[in-house]
Amino acid sequence: MEDYKIKVGITQGDINGIGYEVIIKTLMDPRINDFCVPIVYGSSKIAAYHRKALNIENFNLNVITDALDANSKRSNIINCVSDDVKVELSKSTEEAGEAAFLALERATQDLREGLIDVLVTAPINKKNIHSEKFHFPGHTEYLEEKFGNGEKGLMLMVNDVLKVAVVTGHVPLKQVSSYITINNIMEKLEKLNQTLIQDFNIVRPRIAVLGLNPHAGDKGLLGQEEEEVIIPAISKAMDKGIMCFGPYPADGFFGAGSFANFDAVLAMYHDQGLAPFKCIAMESGVNYTAGLPIIRTSPAHGTAYDKAGIGKASEESFRQALYLACDIYNCRKKHADMTKNPLKKQDVEISGVVE
Repeated sequence: MEDYKIKVGITQGDINGIGYEVIIKTLMDPRINDFCVPIVYGSSKIAAYHRKALNIENFNLNVITDALDANSKRSNIINCVSDDVKVELSKSTEEAGEAAFLALERATQDLREGLIDVLVTAPINKKNIHSEKFHFPGHTEYLEEKFGNGEKGLMLMVNDVLKVAVVTGHVPLKQVSSYITINNIMEKLEKLNQTLIQDFNIVRPRIAVLGLNPHAGDKGLLGQEEEEVIIPAISKAMDKGIMCFGPYPADGFFGAGSFANFDAVLAMYHDQGLAPFKCIAMESGVNYTAGLPIIRTSPAHGTAYDKAGIGKASEESFRQALYLACDIYNCRKKHADMTKNPLKKQDVEISGVVE
């Protein structure tokens, strides 16, 4: 019996950026079709435009109307936008935002219906996609509403040597401290611990927790959040069996390479975690939306308008996003198989007494 191939839904992202370039360059590798069935949600006409701009002649996408019709030996594409959509390379346009949304909407619908197994999203422009239908700071919040059932997702940046999650994601810096609460830190630690176990098959994850203030507050000299919030949250998490340590000063922690001693890092805010992550892992980094019942990954970079259409964009991050989505799918399946039939407590009769 042929091994099951994971159906990977891929959204086109912003059509004026490097999305199609990194998608096409990734799918040109025929080995991709050995373990998954790629289904791009976008436009065959727009894909052809980018292929021509990049002088790529030896690659074509198989056009289908339904994910059920996907060719398991080819890379496929479903048309989600009208043929008259105009590509304007390197420009942010309302038309591009609408095209990105339509592809995302169709892909998430198919994901909900089980027609695809995982979702890999090419970068969007958060400004031009914004509308009455898409009123979210980014993919993460959109997917929370679609699939979270009231639960929040967890933005987790991943590569081979480093995993970084954040307590506060797309929050203005001046508001960050108000979100640093024991409950919020606990929630993120629990989700991070669970995803390391379920999605990465790590048996007893070790998590480093960063401080909020310079020098992790310097014992209250440079701020009280560490003493009053972060340390109590770490203590509560330890009591619940989560192996977490800190708080560590972010600069020294990353500068000394201390992250290598842990399975993941919990940063307090966006740039505290993502700036060092992208310095260390920009080419191979992946953004994974953890904590939700669905699997979604994305490359760690943005639309990169300055590189659009000139063939200079690296597909490595997108390739790793596709690989990671498939790896997590397999890890979740393995975890589910291992935990679906726990041993039930049996009544044992000893000398006529049931215990």
